[in-house]
Amino acid sequence: MTTTPGHPPRLLPWQHDGKPCYLSTDGGPDSYVSRLADEMEAVQLDMGTEVFEGARAVLDDPASTPSQLRYAGLRLAECLVDAKRVAESRGARITAPQECAGTRRDDRGPSLPAEAFG
Repeated sequence: MTTTPGHPPRLLPWQHDGKPCYLSTDGGPDSYVSRLADEMEAVQLDMGTEVFEGARAVLDDPASTPSQLRYAGLRLAECLVDAKRVAESRGARITAPQECAGTRRDDRGPSLPAEAFG
């Protein structure tokens, strides 16, 4: 896979033959495929919410059959895989924050003078 300087490959929210798909583009987050991937991620997360609500109803109903429970579990697993891929993709695109005035490099949070505490 070739990469574009300044724009590392983006994990896309779909697979091909069970393998992850990546996007390498000069257009960065404003490219057509990047915007399409953003829309697909939003759809996947919305579908996950809907599946969760439906599965919750099945799980809460003591009269649910084993096949209904299995179906709900399979759909939840599919949605979890999608949500995990979205999280991985978005996490990989988070840039390290620039060091701000008043923060320490050791990540213990902002440093304030003792006078600030009264």
